Amino acid sequence: MFILKGKSNRKDDLLTMKHLKILGIKFIVITVTVLSLFGIFNHAYFGNLLLIGLMTTLISYVVGDMLILRKFGNVAASVSDFILAFFSYWVLASFFIGQSEAIMVTSLAAAFFTACVEPFLHGYILNEFDNFKGERDYEAFGQLQTEFSKELDVPERDKQDYLKHKEDKD
Repeated sequence: MFILKGKSNRKDDLLTMKHLKILGIKFIVITVTVLSLFGIFNHAYFGNLLLIGLMTTLISYVVGDMLILRKFGNVAASVSDFILAFFSYWVLASFFIGQSEAIMVTSLAAAFFTACVEPFLHGYILNEFDNFKGERDYEAFGQLQTEFSKELDVPERDKQDYLKHKEDKD
């Protein structure tokens, strides 16, 4: 497929590799969490757990990282990733593993551990992509400013007057 493509654009290839790298890291984090919690507490099949990890990764990446992180910043994306992960885990686990009260508790714990890692992933994403650094992250809400009444830098002639006055006193 890559041979038939012809001339490749290096910039597009690097962009694709960045997305795949972030997806891979996110998939590993989410799948380890899913395998650990759902595998221990719900005795689910390995294939089902991998499918839950893959689907949650894709949903979280598209909605949380590509949409919310870009528009609203790290804090909003981390909170939304927790909510998104909880509902994804809950719905997918209910579908693949079965309905029980333990699924909800396990989904909540898995979403918590996933949300603990998300700010670090968001920091990495913000460093990798230039177009993610929007004005909303650095915008002051109240547009407040602080003013100082004294100058912090003393002009040279005032220093000389001060030193002369100090010598006269001594």
